[in-house]
Amino acid sequence: MNDREGRPAGLRERTRRAVQAEIVATAMRLFLERGFEATTMEQIAGEIGISRRSLFRYFGTKEDIVLGDHAESGRVLQAALEARPADEPPWEALRAALKALVESLPYSPEDFLKITSMLHASPSLRARQLDKQQQWMDLLVPDIAGRLGAATDPMTEIRARALVACALACSAIATEAWVRSNGTVDMEQVFDEAAAAVRG
Repeated sequence: MNDREGRPAGLRERTRRAVQAEIVATAMRLFLERGFEATTMEQIAGEIGISRRSLFRYFGTKEDIVLGDHAESGRVLQAALEARPADEPPWEALRAALKALVESLPYSPEDFLKITSMLHASPSLRARQLDKQQQWMDLLVPDIAGRLGAATDPMTEIRARALVACALACSAIATEAWVRSNGTVDMEQVFDEAAAAVRG
């Protein structure tokens, strides 16, 4: 199947993804240099050399630019969870998958701290981030339900959703503590402390 210009659809999709990646990389650089609130869509478009209208074909808002990457992280997290041994208990599998996600991020610790601080400082980003993490839950629950067994039990999915929600909450608490400490606390240790409190 070809597009209107006769190019294979696969090439068109790869081109689109390459442009999206360039937009995200450029926008993140500007956000880190100037601040999220101070950076406009016009400035992002101008830096890349495309029109504002063209930019809106890829991303409708600044929040979408930042959190589009967040959505991709959800798929990375899902793959990391599914790669864990099938007999590994749910909490251990979730912890290992979350650690793998952090280690896979293409940012230096300094830039990751700046990006995470930006997410926490912007009310609009925090609200949208919560929406994206709901999508993460939907990606992770099937694997955890499988680890819990008893697929015919209607309570299995409820238990799986509760476990995933708690693990994501513990991860958010650990990340927030890390941001507040300016990157000095150990996120894994805080996660384990939060998880121990939840598990009793």
